[in-house]
Amino acid sequence: MHRAETTHEGIRGAGQGAARGGAEQLIAAERKQGKSAEAATAAASAAPAVDLVDWCSTQAVGSDYTTRDSACLKSIGSAKLIFTDTDPDHPVLASADFDIEQRLKTYPNKGASGSDFAEFDQQLYLVPLRIDPALRGVTIRWNEQHTCISCVTSNVRWADDANVTRMGSSAYWNAADIVPPYGGRWGTVQTTWTGTGKETISLGWSMTATVDASSTASASSDLGTSGIPQVRELAPRCDDIVGGSAPGCTLPYYVPTYFVDTNKYPAASAYYWWMQQVLPSHTGSRQWDSLLHYLGPDTTVKTSTGRTWTSKNSRDRVCDSSWSLPPTNPLMTESMDCDEYPMASTHESAGFPDNPNKVASGSECAQFYLDTDDGRPQWLGVFPDTRAAPHGPTRNEPCGRATVPRVQNQEAFHKFPAPAWRMLDGDGFFVGLPGFEHYPTPLWGLAPWGGGGWRYWNVPS
Repeated sequence: MHRAETTHEGIRGAGQGAARGGAEQLIAAERKQGKSAEAATAAASAAPAVDLVDWCSTQAVGSDYTTRDSACLKSIGSAKLIFTDTDPDHPVLASADFDIEQRLKTYPNKGASGSDFAEFDQQLYLVPLRIDPALRGVTIRWNEQHTCISCVTSNVRWADDANVTRMGSSAYWNAADIVPPYGGRWGTVQTTWTGTGKETISLGWSMTATVDASSTASASSDLGTSGIPQVRELAPRCDDIVGGSAPGCTLPYYVPTYFVDTNKYPAASAYYWWMQQVLPSHTGSRQWDSLLHYLGPDTTVKTSTGRTWTSKNSRDRVCDSSWSLPPTNPLMTESMDCDEYPMASTHESAGFPDNPNKVASGSECAQFYLDTDDGRPQWLGVFPDTRAAPHGPTRNEPCGRATVPRVQNQEAFHKFPAPAWRMLDGDGFFVGLPGFEHYPTPLWGLAPWGGGGWRYWNVPS
């Protein structure tokens, strides 16, 4: 009789830093090595044809990388499969060492997956480092578990590195034919979700190994789970709720960043950046790790008439009848509008009823306006509206309200990719403002000026 022991080296899981990390630009590692954008893109696309996550092959081993739709897990490490005889008088039979990686891919809609249903796929990648000849051959079966109520899961399908040799439901290595570190095997399993509403699916993984040298020896290796119930950083969520989209899945633990087009909407961007810096909560700022939370179609918050609370309800409270156009420079010819921060489409909006910092009226917010500079109409600045507060904002206000060009107010967030990210109620996100974020926290206020320069203004004393 034989038995097998398994030892592991490395760690498991994609922590919070990885989930919020720099996977926004998937070829950044190649660019850091001095490669051009074209060369970096080519390198990123040179992953094995069988790899679910095509950008994963260029990422460094030892860390995990996560986006809103993919996970590239390279911190699992290696496993040593040790086969021994149960008789203490007999020596160790032999052992085999493998490097292990995993992939997880979710699809936001039918067009991305090609399936008629919401879908997520998983992959295990095994590379032999050493197989003792005494084992003659090693067979590994990947055991995938999930808690899904409304899922249909395919059998595991294995293939070699070139996706040429298909191996069925288990991976096999002939000890005489393998020259490590070559001979990688990819196991892939597809899961379709056919439910209604939304469901977050916990996952678990293990593998079982047998050897040709024994009909009784086997090894079971635990590869971990998608995370503890309170976190579940690798648990897909599938839904049919997101508006304007067919059913789909995502990795909701990953916190995305929406980057405002600061070149196209400089006035709104300057105002948002200023509010991120001076609001006590720094809401929406990556620098301060302060999230905004999306007001989704599945919110349970209701109006007084029993209807679902929407962003219009929040906006109407902040941009209420207390707002009026300031006396702007005659050179300002654009149509102006009321713009609130945090946005009406978030739980942090001062008009949202469940926000502990909610206001009864937008007059309680810090007041600003956008205007041109005297004699230089091509330059636009952010100024304090001192009609109601002669000394300007105090920095203790829970929100901001500004008079901005209507086009910028309406369009700065119109490309927010809620369907592609499958954003549901309470999902967190940041707001990125390229070109502003390297500036220090201002002592007073900030006005953007033409030619790429900036100036500070002082509130009246």
